[in-house]
Amino acid sequence: MLNPRKSTVAKIVLTGGHAATTAVSVIETLLKQSSKRFVWEIYWIGVQTSIEGQKVPTLEKNVFPKMGVNFRPIIAGRLQRRLSLWTIPSLTKIPIGFILAFWELVRIKPRVILSFGGYAAFPVVLAGYLLRIPIVIHEQTVAAGRANKYSAFFAKKVALARKESLKYFPQNKCVVIGNPIMSQILNVPKKFKPGSPFTLFVTGGSRGAVFINSLIAEILPKLLNKFIVIHQTGYLDYKKYTKLRSQLPQELRDKYEVYDMIDPMQMDGFYRRADLIISRAGANTVSEIMCVEIPSILIPIPWTYEDEQSKNAALASQFGIAKVCNQDTLRAPSLYKEILFMVDNWHYFLSKVKRKESPDIEAAKKLVSLLTTYI
Repeated sequence: MLNPRKSTVAKIVLTGGHAATTAVSVIETLLKQSSKRFVWEIYWIGVQTSIEGQKVPTLEKNVFPKMGVNFRPIIAGRLQRRLSLWTIPSLTKIPIGFILAFWELVRIKPRVILSFGGYAAFPVVLAGYLLRIPIVIHEQTVAAGRANKYSAFFAKKVALARKESLKYFPQNKCVVIGNPIMSQILNVPKKFKPGSPFTLFVTGGSRGAVFINSLIAEILPKLLNKFIVIHQTGYLDYKKYTKLRSQLPQELRDKYEVYDMIDPMQMDGFYRRADLIISRAGANTVSEIMCVEIPSILIPIPWTYEDEQSKNAALASQFGIAKVCNQDTLRAPSLYKEILFMVDNWHYFLSKVKRKESPDIEAAKKLVSLLTTYI
C-alpha cells in the first residue's frame, strides 16, 4: 500500500568551481535516491563565466538546468596568483558575492550545502555558516584547494577523495570517500585492443589548454598521417583550430575533430573511442582516466596551488595507466616521441592495471549517504 503522506522536499545547495563532472555524478545519485519518503530539490549557486573578463560560460550553467537543477548565478571575486587587468575588479566582487550568496540561501532555505571548492564556493559557505546551515565539503585533489582550506573551519564534515589530503584539514572532520564519477563513465567498457585507426583524444579540461593546443598544432599533420585526432580546444582556441582544420587536405581533415567544450553527459562517448589520452591533470580527469583505464600522457599545469596537478598526475602514474610530462621541458617533437612510445607500449600499460580497480567507484553513493544524515 502506498504511503498517503506527501514526500518531504529536501532542499540542497551545491556550489563550487571547476567541479562540474564531480557534481554531475552526485546530482545523478541524488535524483536516483529520491523516494516516497523525501525528494531532493537541487540548487546550484555559482558563476556564469569560467574565465575572468571573458564571456565563456561555465559547464554548470550549460548543463545543470538540463538535469533539473535550479541554477542561481552570483558574481564572485577571486584572489588571483598572477597580476592581470582583472585583478582589482575581481577583488571588488568578493563582498558582492557574499551578499548575493546570502540572499540566495535566505530564499532557498536549504537543509544542507555541499561545496566542491573554488573561489565561487567560499561566499556560499560563509553565508551558509552564518545562517546555521550544515556544510559538507568535498576535496577532489591529492592536495587541497585554497577555498576548501578556508572553508573547512565552517564545515561539519570534509569528504576527501584521497588520504594524502588529510594533512591539510582538521582530522576530526575528515572522511575519505574517493572522487565521485558519473555513471556513464563507470559503465565505459575496458579495452583489450586499440581501434583501427588508433584514436588520440586531446583535452585541456573544460577551458582547454593553450600550451597543449600549440604543441598539437606543430605536429598535427604528422599525427593525422597515423591517427585520428579528437581535439577539445576550449572556447578561446576553438575558432583558431576550426580554421586550421579547414586548411588541411581533405584526407587529413576527415581524421581531425575539433570541439570547444564537451558536455559531461557525452564524455563517455569520447572515452569509448579514445585509445590514448593527452591531457592536463585535473583531479576529475585523472579519476576518470583511472576508471576507464585508457593509457594517457598527462601534462600538469605547473603553477597550480599546492602543485595539485603534479600530485594528481603522480597518482595516475603510480596506478600504472599514465606517463607524466613536464611542461617546462616539453616541446612538440618530444611530445610526438612520447605519443609514439605510448602507442608502441599500449598493451604494456594496460597490463599494469589489469588487476586494479579505481578507488572512486562507490564515491558518489558514499557522499550522498553522508549528505542524507543532515536531512
